[in-house]
Amino acid sequence: MFTKQAITKKLDTSTAKAWHAIRGIEGLDRWFPIIGSCRVEGSGVGAQRHMTLEGGQITDLIEAVDDERKRFVYLRTTSPFPVTHYRGTVEIFDSYDGQAVLSWTIDFESRPEDSEAVAALVKGAISDGIDGMERELREATVSA
Repeated sequence: MFTKQAITKKLDTSTAKAWHAIRGIEGLDRWFPIIGSCRVEGSGVGAQRHMTLEGGQITDLIEAVDDERKRFVYLRTTSPFPVTHYRGTVEIFDSYDGQAVLSWTIDFESRPEDSEAVAALVKGAISDGIDGMERELREATVSA
């Protein structure tokens, strides 16, 4: 069963700062409470991001980094979650007031009986990660 889970949040930071953080590929272990470590092999398209968490390992293959559209796409090639396909798309948009609006969409395939639980897990984890990124960007602005 294919499922789409989208999380959108207006951030208390500029579009440029939010995009710089997302396009940097790393940092997920600082933003996401469930991720214990994050290391990156390579850079840009084709890079691999390896993460550890209590439930296992995650590997993402970076498929697109579009600076003009502020769009980042990754394919999850290794996951401890009950999915057979998982692709994430992160986009940053300008708000009318100069702040960033972040849209993080996950498209995944799972057995029908797993889709609701995976969608809830994804929504909670991504929301926590977005909040963590926003906190880090705010703290960097305060200490600068």
